[in-house]
Amino acid sequence: MKIRRKLGGVCGSDVVVSWRLFFWFVVLFVFSFVLFSTMFVFKGKFRPVVRSVRSFSTARAVIGDSATLSPAVSIREAVKLPEQTLVFLKYPPSLRLFTKDDLICVFSSGDDSSKLRKEKPEAVDSDKFGGQIVRCPETPPGYTVSLAISRWTMDDHLAAGPTHQWDWLVYDAVIDQDNSTVVFVKGLNLKPGKVADVSRYECVYGWDFAKHNRLIRSDVISAAQEIVRCRTPLTVLNGPKSAHGPVKVSVRIKGGTGMLPSIAQPDRIVHPPRRKPFEMCVCTMTRNAAAVLREWVMYHAGIGVQRWFIYDNNSDDDIIAEIKDLERRGYNVSRHFWPWIKTQEAGFSNCAIRARNDCDWIAFIDVDEFYYIRSGESLTSIIRNYTASAEIGEIRTPCHSFGPSGLRNRPRGGVTEGYTCRVILPERHKSILKPESMNATLINVVHHFHLKDGFTFADVDKEVMVINHYKYQVWEVFKEKFYRRVATYVADWQNDENVGSRDRAPGLGTRPVEPPDWAERFCEVNDTGLRDQVLEKFKDNKLQRLIWEKEEDEGSRRAHNRID
Repeated sequence: MKIRRKLGGVCGSDVVVSWRLFFWFVVLFVFSFVLFSTMFVFKGKFRPVVRSVRSFSTARAVIGDSATLSPAVSIREAVKLPEQTLVFLKYPPSLRLFTKDDLICVFSSGDDSSKLRKEKPEAVDSDKFGGQIVRCPETPPGYTVSLAISRWTMDDHLAAGPTHQWDWLVYDAVIDQDNSTVVFVKGLNLKPGKVADVSRYECVYGWDFAKHNRLIRSDVISAAQEIVRCRTPLTVLNGPKSAHGPVKVSVRIKGGTGMLPSIAQPDRIVHPPRRKPFEMCVCTMTRNAAAVLREWVMYHAGIGVQRWFIYDNNSDDDIIAEIKDLERRGYNVSRHFWPWIKTQEAGFSNCAIRARNDCDWIAFIDVDEFYYIRSGESLTSIIRNYTASAEIGEIRTPCHSFGPSGLRNRPRGGVTEGYTCRVILPERHKSILKPESMNATLINVVHHFHLKDGFTFADVDKEVMVINHYKYQVWEVFKEKFYRRVATYVADWQNDENVGSRDRAPGLGTRPVEPPDWAERFCEVNDTGLRDQVLEKFKDNKLQRLIWEKEEDEGSRRAHNRID
């Protein structure tokens, strides 16, 4: 046992112990200083939230600890359209996606913070590669668009990506069953229904179009309307994925204006099973059809349709909720966000490619068009009767256009029950297509497709089946047609162009002003055939209402007024 000295021994021992403590204190201090200095210098690499134009410390203070985002969330690019701007967000895998309430559209003009403007997005949709498409209001002239998190301060926002103009853009692409790439293009201004000279164009693939020495070029197989079909290079079909994400494809005009900007990342069509799961499908393109979708789907399910592809052209109503409700009820309905304006022909071609793997036959009709089979047979039965010959690739059905039928308010029981007066003569036709008969150009004029050699079409007798087109509904509904026509080569209603066309309302002109006699127009013959069939087959006798009527409609279903 050691005996401690009171003076020298004790004091000497205490001095030794103090220097040891001091030494380790200095070592710890230096280590801490180096560690925190390193984190300070390189803190940008450790941010656990989205990339912002301001420091992470500021953003973190505003967001709080509840935000668990990723450093890889960024704006990929944006597209300016009339009345809105689409902002494409790029996400890493397995990250929680933003909701509409999480985001704010930020419009900035240079470095002048006083001109910073912010607005809520109109909607947020998912894209086909796990990212999101944010629908912001129209970008003001001279401004750029970005996004912020709703809990950030005004000056915090994601770094803006490249912005493209809608009228000069490659906007979508898909790799078809034959491994060719179908490219959807705005700006080539090709003539409707005509095949263009493919020698004028070439397809260009790449992960970064700024690196010209890394681009892959390929031949164009066909070009027509807004669709270019490319020979997909093997390096694209079989090559490894890039850190930049999916490969893009564009179109170059040889000896002309060069390569178009592109946001198109082609996805593959899954090869079909041995037997297609659906005999009868429907494709449609629509905007704000929530009020009529239930009736349209439920009615056509009752006559044999099994699958519905809804191309949503910028709806801002409750169509998503309606589709989810139909899915819960067992209807096989899928929504495909298609924001591209005046591209109905291209959208139908896109739908035909995607539906081909699942469907023996595909009908292309609008949500105000209903097949009426006078005998009460199923739609599939009619198709079989008209396709005994293997060369029939398309069935064309005449359309009857119905008027307001004396109504002033939207009929509560639906269009099939409410509108019973129409013009005498049929107007045009709509088609049911065997997808294998489509021409490789995918040319269509909304009403029908161009077919491959060896295939032809059959006209259905109007005494067997027609389409009831509820074209001229009550003014409250009809006036929405003035917003914009979806077809590429059809003039908008408000344009002073082709005023006498059958695509317009005769005598109406270009202004959405209700004529005094609107309720009585387009009423040349009373036709209650489909109404009577609907009341017989689709009425719930226990509840005394049609199967598509909601409970909240029951008390007011008699509210629509007929004019004496």
